[in-house]
Amino acid sequence: MSPKVLIIIPAFNEEITIGKVLHGLQMECPGYDIIVVNDASTDSTSDIARALQNVKVVDLPVNLGIGGAVQTGLRYAGKHAYDCAVQFDADGQHRAEDLPQLVDLVLTDECDVAIGSRFIGEKRLHETDFFRRVGIRIFEFFSLVLIRKRIRDHTSGFRAFSRKTVDFIMHEYPVDYPEPEIVIMLARNKFRIKEVFAQMYSRQGGVSSIPFLKGPYYMFKVMIAMFVASLRPKEL
Repeated sequence: MSPKVLIIIPAFNEEITIGKVLHGLQMECPGYDIIVVNDASTDSTSDIARALQNVKVVDLPVNLGIGGAVQTGLRYAGKHAYDCAVQFDADGQHRAEDLPQLVDLVLTDECDVAIGSRFIGEKRLHETDFFRRVGIRIFEFFSLVLIRKRIRDHTSGFRAFSRKTVDFIMHEYPVDYPEPEIVIMLARNKFRIKEVFAQMYSRQGGVSSIPFLKGPYYMFKVMIAMFVASLRPKEL
């Protein structure tokens, strides 16, 4: 029997991009299941997703943010015993053709979590703007201090999780800054994390849930969240 793979798409007001994203995934990954977690959108996101065949849509009654939307998908994956669950943003930044690479890393047991990273390699890092490079370096240093592991793209919304990982995080997933926090939580509990390069495009619609360029305030809050996550007792 083929491994079961679920693609989780958290979506808030993504009517401009959701149809194209879903069509691309269905073409590139026809054997994978797809669930769109509509985070109380006020536009036509849900209607567009529901119009497509073989796409499950969950409409949240209130806006929970990226953490709550992803956790909803993870709980679905855990309940239905998927072998791999993939977080994939709805804004058109990720390439569907890169998704099988992350899934294969997990299904072949090379890692427990595969992160699609924009910043693998010095050349790619220097192609970003100055303020983003500073943020990347700060988060990278912080992860080295907290978990003794270099992570370049802490804020990537493109990740594949093994079944064991899903079972671990499905009931308690970070809310405010889930992507950086969950990296720390998982590394602290000995889950194997691997970054691989994944080409990403500029956002094609919607509004970012991560105000990366809003200055030191955001950086400080994320670092505090990462530090608190590192202090949590190990659960394994």
